[in-house]
Amino acid sequence: MAVTHLTAPHRRRLRELWRSAGWPCQDMLEVELLAAGLIERLRDAQGRESLRVTDAGVAVLAESLQANRARRDAHEALVECVAREMTRAGRIAWRALSLRAKVGEGWAMAMPDVFSIRNTTVEDYLEPIVHEVKVQRSDLLADLKREGKRAAYLQLGGECWYVLREGIARADEIPPECGVMFASNGALDVARPAPKRALRLPFAAWMALARATPVESWRTDEAQRWLGEPGAADGSGSA
Repeated sequence: MAVTHLTAPHRRRLRELWRSAGWPCQDMLEVELLAAGLIERLRDAQGRESLRVTDAGVAVLAESLQANRARRDAHEALVECVAREMTRAGRIAWRALSLRAKVGEGWAMAMPDVFSIRNTTVEDYLEPIVHEVKVQRSDLLADLKREGKRAAYLQLGGECWYVLREGIARADEIPPECGVMFASNGALDVARPAPKRALRLPFAAWMALARATPVESWRTDEAQRWLGEPGAADGSGSA
């Protein structure tokens, strides 16, 4: 069995066995991992059999860790890009903000990658917006099946956007109630505008915003670069 043919369940079982060597399950996953040489059987003095990850299995786990880290880094970089764009537009933005939304007859917890509102004291002008970021097609397809999650986002944002790494999907694959942006070479291009809906934030959302720390405004570092280093204006700065 080629290592490249390992599925997510295979890798998950490897991680479980790495955390704690265990008793055999004697299922087909175990058979395939044994055949690939990624785990081995051990017997103690009493003849009891246990499983342990081999050096080859450790190499597969390390490879998976690096791949997952690269995906997370790409995702986080794009989330940061979107959040910065919102602050440049004069909005207040939060990353991974946990919000409670009314969905049907019940409640659901939602955590959009970026949530932003206009910087205004007039509630009717807030225009809350949700951005969901995807850099992997498999992650996007799994997310699109979660209608309840999308319904929660629509309850929290007057606009809901999917921001996609270019090449992982077409705009027409995204539900029409959401807008679509493609990210390429550090730029965000609108492929389809998000429908705008009048929406007022529920009290629970206000409480969550009050407790959370927004993304630092771009003006802090951008303005400093325009002004120069401290002391430069009066000649007191270091040479």
